[in-house]
Amino acid sequence: MRSRTRPDSAPRHRGTALLALPITLAIRIFRPSGRNQVADHTVEFVHMLRSGIGLAATCWLIWSYPMRESAASLVAERLSDTFATAGVLLVAGPLVVMGFIASSRPPVRTVYWRRLGGPIGGVASLFASALTLWLLLKDDGGIRLTQMLGPLQFVGLIAVLAAVLFATVFGLTAVVLSVHYVFRTGDIHQVLPPALSSLLAWLTLLVQTTDEVAAPAGVQLLFLYGAPLSITLLSGWELQRLHTRFGVTVRRALGR
Repeated sequence: MRSRTRPDSAPRHRGTALLALPITLAIRIFRPSGRNQVADHTVEFVHMLRSGIGLAATCWLIWSYPMRESAASLVAERLSDTFATAGVLLVAGPLVVMGFIASSRPPVRTVYWRRLGGPIGGVASLFASALTLWLLLKDDGGIRLTQMLGPLQFVGLIAVLAAVLFATVFGLTAVVLSVHYVFRTGDIHQVLPPALSSLLAWLTLLVQTTDEVAAPAGVQLLFLYGAPLSITLLSGWELQRLHTRFGVTVRRALGR
């Protein structure tokens, strides 16, 4: 017997698809193409395992010790740290990438210049979403824009609200993915993400704090330095694994 679809299922499905559109677009822009990388599922699993352990440890810390501020403030603090991490990556990342390309020999240097499209596209899209929000929200720019439309004010207001929602969801997703995938630097060469991740972890330490929870000093130091130490060890292991299993080294990546 043929099942009947509820009349409101199609509009609901379209609404869900529209809400998922900025997330899908961000994933498409920030996920590495994989064309210039070797597939190592063990490394991917260990990365996921480390993230899971970090999340579980954070939950344990919050559960075990009294919080000095509200849950909303803690979420805002963590979100601020993620934005700070992306900001550090935006500054340090291009310097490292340019240094890597400049240090490579001419035959491979040209190839690396051609592979910059993905990382540059990610940075450009992140700036575009931030610029859109700034133009529409600063000094009620979106409202003033709709007032210029006269009879079409209501349509313009809907368009502005949709643009703000789209840019917000896209921007938040892009920030998380840009940190996770290190702005697609793996498209240039696969030794760059682990090297950049380690550098990024220690630079981000300068802007991170753990004073939201009233934990002993030893526990706070463990959580403060545990992340960069674990990322550094994982990055070193990943580079060693690229060498031993796939013959990929920084020296060979530079064409030397």
